[in-house]
Amino acid sequence: MSKQSAGILLYRISDGQLEVFLVHPGGPFFRNKDKGWWTLPKGELNDNEDTFDAALREFEEETGYLPHGDFKALKPVMQKGGKVIHAWAVSGELDPEAITCNTFAMEWPPKSGKMVDFPEVDKARWFTLTEAREFMNERQCGFLDELNILLASC
Repeated sequence: MSKQSAGILLYRISDGQLEVFLVHPGGPFFRNKDKGWWTLPKGELNDNEDTFDAALREFEEETGYLPHGDFKALKPVMQKGGKVIHAWAVSGELDPEAITCNTFAMEWPPKSGKMVDFPEVDKARWFTLTEAREFMNERQCGFLDELNILLASC
């Protein structure tokens, strides 16, 4: 069975434009990577964890905020490595400068024997759909298309 992740695509309408909230992964491997590396706040499911519960947990772990509202399930997408991403869209407001997130420890520099803590997320930002397509992991852009169609039909 392939690995699975779940997350929340937070959106808002600002100055008449649809915007989505994305995060940039923390840690040394992503430090100099920008376009194509941003993602919705998400993470892997724990054993026997419900996907929606995992999405909420991961969003809160990566932002310090627990979203609420009318969640809309989006069609899962598959990453290049085969991981399936489940997502829900919900309207909300969140200050990117105010996020707090969990940390993870890893040996850094490699083979140094030193363990260093890094934030799971090192920055967050609101993006228009056009900007999001440029910065987001390309395999997750299907979520943007579906959100746009979903909101246009309301």
